[in-house]
Amino acid sequence: MTLWTSRRAGVLAAGLGIGILIPGVAAGPAAAATAPAVGCTSARAGLAAKLKKDITAALANRKGTVAVGLHDRTTGTTCTLRPSTAYDSASVVKVTVLAALLWDAKKRGRYLTDREASLAKAMITKSDNAATSTLWKQLGLTKIKGFLAAAGMTQTKPGANGYWGLTQITVTDEQKLLKLVTAKNTVLSDNSRAYILKLMGQVVSAQRWGTPYGAPSGVSVHVKNGWLQRSTHGWRVHSVGAFKGGGHDYTITVLTHGNSTMNYGITTIQGVAKAVHRDLAAS
Repeated sequence: MTLWTSRRAGVLAAGLGIGILIPGVAAGPAAAATAPAVGCTSARAGLAAKLKKDITAALANRKGTVAVGLHDRTTGTTCTLRPSTAYDSASVVKVTVLAALLWDAKKRGRYLTDREASLAKAMITKSDNAATSTLWKQLGLTKIKGFLAAAGMTQTKPGANGYWGLTQITVTDEQKLLKLVTAKNTVLSDNSRAYILKLMGQVVSAQRWGTPYGAPSGVSVHVKNGWLQRSTHGWRVHSVGAFKGGGHDYTITVLTHGNSTMNYGITTIQGVAKAVHRDLAAS
């Protein structure tokens, strides 16, 4: 398990307990004086109001800038907060890298090689940075941008110079990606979608925090997290997840920056996740 992201990554293990400080531009616009409100809609009576109230309560008194996306197919429920605010991706971009790899292979009428499959598994299940850098370089920006265009992920901007962890992402686009992974579409084959979900379901236990927090027993959990410290906006801590069971089929994205520590960001994400799982389970 490594902390960070670049073609020279792999030099920093999570166990060191330190982050890389990279000077650079801010990852997104500064928070406005009046914070935006959580917005929810639902076809199920009372659910939107409940989720809006409980997500808002979970974020009360939490520092940092938080963006939230929720979509439940079963109840026609959607919640958003700062859906178009840009964040440095950190390792959540690894799902995009895998999807792009599979999309390109499908276009060429081939399966992944054993080497690609091994790299993909390490990239998703262990968040291996060296494996990600290898696949990112193999794909190149032309293919990565081609996948983003096919997926309609117009707000995602790939990191330059091999710095895939500095890819700019938004809740809107991460939710689009999760939708592609969890429902039949023309961009990813059924086999590709199943493969991505399989690996997201095999993430090592130490990295299964975030959006899965509070998921009811019997609900399938597929997750990918990201964490990165920079000299602006402190820690970025993100979690994307897909969940199915208990009468629901839903995806959650929570992106955060401005966290004082990695654990602070995790706690923020898990407060939101707990409220969402609880409210959906009760609906």
